[in-house]
Amino acid sequence: MYSLKINFEQKGLESVVLNEVKAGESLLEVLLDAGIELHHNCGAVCACSTCHLYVKQGMEFLEALSDKEEDFIDRAVSPRIESRLGCQCVIQEGTGSIEVTLPDQTQFLGE
Repeated sequence: MYSLKINFEQKGLESVVLNEVKAGESLLEVLLDAGIELHHNCGAVCACSTCHLYVKQGMEFLEALSDKEEDFIDRAVSPRIESRLGCQCVIQEGTGSIEVTLPDQTQFLGE
């Protein structure tokens, strides 16, 4: 089991901590299940960059970065060394703490 701390770049949103996060789901799935919106225009199939997020801690607990994911991260708004796509960050077996920061979701059309 993991704990997951979610920070937000969007003004007015406070950090959230989710406890008892299980392995086998992507960070996108965990966030959506918790009612936290993270855009995913392609339907979570690694065909866009809208579920882009920053992994601040716990990268070793996530599935490794693929070449395809890396290509789409390059298209994201403000990519950084800790950038990942939420749909591709499948949590591996184990225990620990993961911390992510979600970019401002209002940058996408329709917000």
